[in-house]
Amino acid sequence: MRDAVPWCPGCEWNLDAYDPARRQREFGWSWIDRWTYRMAFRATRRQFAQLVGRPLGTDGSGAARTLTAAASVLLVAGVFALAVVGGWLIVAFPFPNLAVVPGVALVGLAIALRPRFGRLDPELEVLTRDQAPELFGLIEEVATAVGAPLPDVVGVDGAINAYAGTVGLRRRKVLCLGLPLWGSLTASEQVALLGHELGHFVNGDPRRGLLTQPAFTMLGSAADLFRPVRTTVGGGLVEMLGDALGRAFQWVMSRMLFVAYLLLISVALRDSQRAEYLADELAARVAGSTAATDLLDAFVGAESIALAVRRETQAGHGPDRWRSALAAARATGADRLPLLRQLSIRDEASLFAAHPPTGLRRQMLAGRPWQDPSVVLSEARMERIDAELGKEYDRFRRTVSWSG
Repeated sequence: MRDAVPWCPGCEWNLDAYDPARRQREFGWSWIDRWTYRMAFRATRRQFAQLVGRPLGTDGSGAARTLTAAASVLLVAGVFALAVVGGWLIVAFPFPNLAVVPGVALVGLAIALRPRFGRLDPELEVLTRDQAPELFGLIEEVATAVGAPLPDVVGVDGAINAYAGTVGLRRRKVLCLGLPLWGSLTASEQVALLGHELGHFVNGDPRRGLLTQPAFTMLGSAADLFRPVRTTVGGGLVEMLGDALGRAFQWVMSRMLFVAYLLLISVALRDSQRAEYLADELAARVAGSTAATDLLDAFVGAESIALAVRRETQAGHGPDRWRSALAAARATGADRLPLLRQLSIRDEASLFAAHPPTGLRRQMLAGRPWQDPSVVLSEARMERIDAELGKEYDRFRRTVSWSG
């Protein structure tokens, strides 16, 4: 934190300062990045103030959800119209004819802009119930406690992360547990993690809805497709002039589409952030408020997880030692934790952030009625789950050893 722009921990003066040394560029121009950061910080704070202490609901914010769904329907309809018109131009006139050229172009454009509903990550190591019966049993208990459907696919990967999503037109539900994160958490925090991720299947997150998901990808794809590319090198004056006019048209279209995408995504992601707050509340419902807030503190200290896991893994140790090392790191850094929570509010504010800052998520959860756990994972059962994932942990250890 020594490299961060100073702020007052008591009154949070200057916490909203733009800190270019700690932020990745989002637009490439510092004045735009500074302006959009200010917008994002204010919007994030305003939403927190509107939601704190109030029911979060499962149906989302009506205006944002309606706008996102309407935009998705219009985008899909527009792409469908391109395909229909292009197909008609190809078959409506006797071949050969010049109408085939724009017809093929329109069909190609429709294919390039088609809605994409995701696919299973090829890096995901899919588990079966026979491989991990204890883990699947725990997932069922947590899903029942939060009122969520069971995932169709359960898998693990090597990321310090976890996610739940839906893929394909059949909307297959996928739950992925990153081994470094899962193996570093305590038993109660593992239950909280499952509660949060499975909560995404019932929290009304627009990123996962069939009707709303196209809004998150199609305009961005269109803006990227129209990005100017020089196609003529040398040539005569006519060719150079045509190329310049074409690139000018592409530049205007690309910027217009990107601005439209930015406006839409900034509205839609506010609803997505509300859904994250609700997923945290569902995690507290199943694992208890203490475990849910401790889990968020683990996210704040993600660097400690990375260091502890890599050090212990290279020494040949498994998840039991990961947890011990992380507990020691947490105890050492306990005094810095309140500052890290505050700093996360500055660092994680963004117009493109699907998650609210971790510090605000913890404040939101801590301000709600305290809850006791409804699902308890014993140490013995956690050890059995570790044993079930033994091959996956071994594979991860080999990968870390090779990369080290």
